Amino acid sequence: MTTVLAFANQKGGVAKTTSTLNVGVALREMHQRVLAIDLDPQANLSMCQGINPDYLTKSMFNVLVQRMSIDDVIHRREIDIAPASIDLAGAELALSAAIGRERSLAKALMEVKQRYDFILVDTPPSLGLLTINAFTAADGVVVPVQCEYLSLRGLAQLERTLGMIKDNLNPDVRIRGILPTMYDRRTLHSREALDILKESFGDLVFKTEVRKTIKFAEAPVQGRSMLSYDPGSRAADTYRKLAKELLNGTQSKHEGRGPGKTVPAYRAV
Repeated sequence: MTTVLAFANQKGGVAKTTSTLNVGVALREMHQRVLAIDLDPQANLSMCQGINPDYLTKSMFNVLVQRMSIDDVIHRREIDIAPASIDLAGAELALSAAIGRERSLAKALMEVKQRYDFILVDTPPSLGLLTINAFTAADGVVVPVQCEYLSLRGLAQLERTLGMIKDNLNPDVRIRGILPTMYDRRTLHSREALDILKESFGDLVFKTEVRKTIKFAEAPVQGRSMLSYDPGSRAADTYRKLAKELLNGTQSKHEGRGPGKTVPAYRAV
């Protein structure tokens, strides 16, 4: 069975793209078939695999708006990538009058789902139509959250949006887990933010914490994942651990060993 995961947070700069790519490559190391989809007009995921969006003639814009086959835009890199281009910035306007506009991605994925174990969707830093498409197509949502106070406040808005998707478009979608990122255990603020996150969301928070390191900025310059750029580093191992958490959770779900996680009530932060 294919698992579709959307990596989403309306706040930018929370390591969403970094997490999408490196989780995907870690899953590939574990012999999973992985497709990553870049739904962000900034095309950072595409560039992280050496794909220059300025020279693309076909991208996810053509898939969503012109109903091009997604097969025609997939590039083979460390994992398979369906890239974005700046044209994607106009996709929300182009789709606004289309019937079934929220299901454009879900329909596009139908022809390739059987070929992949995981499809990972990198969403833009907003809760607009592109992100709604990702939620409608997804089985679960991974929420990278920077370990700082202001980042925690945006979770309530994301929860409300996801609730509307569950009520109207995709009753099966749920938050698969919340991923603490940019964690710096040397600072009190970072430690306190992580404590609040765990207190508010309990076991919905992944056990894996992504710590700050300059290596995450260096790897994209080479058009490579962290697991390729510095495979023996702590940063690479962090995403291997996260991939195991995701894989174990997916297997448990498919084998019926426990209910899916739901978002609990939590105190305001």
